[in-house]
Amino acid sequence: MKPYPFTAVVGMPDLRLALVLSAISPAVGGVLVRGEKGTAKSTMVRALAGLLPGVDVVDACRFSCDPFAPDAACPDGPHAEGSPAHRRPARLVELPVGAAEDRVIGSLNLERALADGVTDFQPGLLAAAHRGLLYVDEVNLLHDHLVDTLLDAAAMGRATVEREGVSVSHAARFVLIGTMNPEEGELRPQLLDRFGLTVEVASSRDPELRVEVVRRRLAYEADPDGFGGQYAAADAELAADIEAAQRLLPSVKLPDDALRQIAEVCASFEVDGMRADIVTARTAVAHAAWAGRTEATTEDVRVAARLALPHRRRRNPFDAPGISEEQLEQALQDAEPEGPGPDDDGPGSGTPPEGGEASGPPPSEGGQEPSGGGKSGGDQKPVGAGEAFRARRFEVKGTGEGAAGRRSRAITDNGRTIGVQPAGTKDGHPHLLATVRAAAPHQRSRGRSGAGLVVRAQDLRFARREGREGNLVLFCVDASGSMGARQRMREVKTAVLSLLLDAYQRRDKVGLVTFRASGAELSLPPTISVDAAASRLDGLATGGRTPLAEGLLEAARVLRIEAVRDPLRRPLLVVVTDGRATSGADAVQRAKQAAGLLAGNVTSVVMDCESGKMRLGLAGELAEHLGAEHVPVAEVAADTLAGAVRSRISGRAA
Repeated sequence: MKPYPFTAVVGMPDLRLALVLSAISPAVGGVLVRGEKGTAKSTMVRALAGLLPGVDVVDACRFSCDPFAPDAACPDGPHAEGSPAHRRPARLVELPVGAAEDRVIGSLNLERALADGVTDFQPGLLAAAHRGLLYVDEVNLLHDHLVDTLLDAAAMGRATVEREGVSVSHAARFVLIGTMNPEEGELRPQLLDRFGLTVEVASSRDPELRVEVVRRRLAYEADPDGFGGQYAAADAELAADIEAAQRLLPSVKLPDDALRQIAEVCASFEVDGMRADIVTARTAVAHAAWAGRTEATTEDVRVAARLALPHRRRRNPFDAPGISEEQLEQALQDAEPEGPGPDDDGPGSGTPPEGGEASGPPPSEGGQEPSGGGKSGGDQKPVGAGEAFRARRFEVKGTGEGAAGRRSRAITDNGRTIGVQPAGTKDGHPHLLATVRAAAPHQRSRGRSGAGLVVRAQDLRFARREGREGNLVLFCVDASGSMGARQRMREVKTAVLSLLLDAYQRRDKVGLVTFRASGAELSLPPTISVDAAASRLDGLATGGRTPLAEGLLEAARVLRIEAVRDPLRRPLLVVVTDGRATSGADAVQRAKQAAGLLAGNVTSVVMDCESGKMRLGLAGELAEHLGAEHVPVAEVAADTLAGAVRSRISGRAA
């Protein structure tokens, strides 16, 4: 089907501009598009490929070498001056979320390397995307090591493959574009920073605009060629403008005044490192070229900052993206040497960022005073959490083969080699030494006569590696009246928030079950979005009796269903309670029976929230019934654990 025309997409001016600027100057570092589902993110990205100028490539070169400046290290080279060449359209290469590392960066043919002594490199997606676009849909679901590989190649302009002592390097300059739905989880801040620009998109609430979107989409599906023809002239004009801006780009100057503005803005927003300054400078130059200017101005810096800084302000996954327009304007004015401020009217002068309204200050963490006199029978308003700390790492027992992550030991494609396995068991990275050992005893019977090694398919051995996996961390939180004391609930929420931050860093899936009054509910189904869990936790009210049995049974039900939906993620149950069971007849006995259903089947942790001088120790008894680790809430912090260990060691030494 003919691609959807770029100029036919309705709305989203910020996304349109970011994509165009990245096409003009690939050095900007690509674009990350964040937005809810169904907002035409993928449609616009795929349409961009048709606007890019064609590229001249050397004939039969699998790495798309430029005939006028070929890569000296090209695996298909060296290419002699005047080599036959042809012109082809710029490519849009799509990287599937489930792609293996060898498919992305390329691989070596081990059989030919052993038998013939030659390096036969099979190029991957990075080679295919050279001098074009590399598009990753749902980039937040891509394995971290693949994202690191992509961003390193995009930053360096080269891809290097190291396999069994053989190194191959080739040019890999492309425009990296990623799309993601924040509801499905965030990228780590380190990876966010590697994207040059970011844009927040959302569907319009204007009925007339929505009608036009539907009308155009239906017309496209009915007659793709006819619909594309209506916008062919507009797309061609836009493509010519992009090509003209690319030619003008080397002539654009960035004066010292603009550099001072960039430095002032980045310092004002307290972004880490210098990448923000460099990206903002490159974007300002690209925007000046797009506007037909040969010198960057304050307006270019303003637009560049709106696109390059929002995602770099995030300190943790719970921070909202976006920048303050007032702070941006103040920083621009502070950088001006003398005279009045800019001639425009401030924040409303340009195209506002679509996520601008999300840049306000976060809600106060101080919470509100509880209502109902603090009695356990009445509901109390939510109490905010304190500042998150570095939490202890709780691990699932055993060694699994689950989803990639950073929590529990697992047999993975990446990690340290702990053994070898024959082909067909579970192929991975070839193990050269083990393959040679398997083939060596058979060389005479196979009639070997030359210097090469005669290798058969059955000789191939692959590395068995141990790394880390991500788990499902299910929080089962007691929200009854006994937990409602203001200081206790604040301490509990701070500990759980810290564990959520730890789950985010270890690439876990999280869920939230709460129980209070007479029952339990699944407050948040298992998801990768830990900020959604933090939001539900922040709004958690307390009150009523303690249906501990119902909470444990609901947790067991959720884990049972999730084991079918996502069998690769082993569960870790974190029960947050003081151990009391006060709802219904035989509450204590039913709680013990519910705990027995989970014991031995699920790795569990009981976070003991009991406080005060008179303690009943009920949470400890619950931990025994669950076969769980018992951890007082005050010992969830990693520093607290280290301090306790040091104290014990000092006591023994004394």
